[in-house]
Amino acid sequence: MLRSIPDNIDERAVAEIDKRLASIISDHNVSIPWAIESGSRAWGFPSPDSDYDARMIYVRSIDQYLSPWTPRDVIEMPIEGDMDVNGWDLGKAIKLILKGNAVVLEWLQSPIVYRGDENFRDQMLLLANQCGNRVSTMRHYFHLGTQQWQRFLALGDEAPAKKLFYSARPALCLRWMRVHDDRAIPPMEFQTLLHEAETPAAINDAFKYLVAAKAQTRELGNTEVSSEIRDFINSEYQLTEESLPITTPSQSPEIIERAKSLFYDCVTRYSAE
Repeated sequence: MLRSIPDNIDERAVAEIDKRLASIISDHNVSIPWAIESGSRAWGFPSPDSDYDARMIYVRSIDQYLSPWTPRDVIEMPIEGDMDVNGWDLGKAIKLILKGNAVVLEWLQSPIVYRGDENFRDQMLLLANQCGNRVSTMRHYFHLGTQQWQRFLALGDEAPAKKLFYSARPALCLRWMRVHDDRAIPPMEFQTLLHEAETPAAINDAFKYLVAAKAQTRELGNTEVSSEIRDFINSEYQLTEESLPITTPSQSPEIIERAKSLFYDCVTRYSAE
């Protein structure tokens, strides 16, 4: 079982997340082959008071999948303080992968793993890389990023650094996808994304400075943005808007069958007793 917890994560928070995951397994009769940290901690630009956003992909018992009264495909625990733990059923995750959903693609790449089966992750990522909808992934990042960017700009010369990064990261993902037109999934970690997206040196340095500053600032601490950063982000969204296909490719029967095969295999292998 894979487990990857950085030293800078509070041991008490990890223990609480482990406790909640164990409770989900017991209370809902599921197995959890993949549970990770999402959000700013996993992206690589946390603040000292960043929340914990634990996410999971779970597998129910076979009899639950065979029942005509299938349970809800989401499990959510109450948000308490800085702790948010929830996740998706295997079937939901696989269907979203085929739709190019960027959220589940990022979960599968998180560097912070609370509990995980590497074979499960690798098979899901293989499906995403070979069968995922690249146009939909681009559209996801475009709409998410432009909405956040307009909100950030509306806040004036100074605005929360959190809002800036939520605007900038989708723009960098779109740039990465343009540079790597033969690959489907942008990396999750911000520094890797900066490097592989081949950003200009000045922009790269500016973002590294902002990451370092955010690490010393409360989650809603303000920051100023240089004209170079503003122009860079605007340019990335404009380039995407000009090149984004109007239609989305449909899923072929072969892709659907491959996804079904992975679903059956995972249910057989990981299904809760």
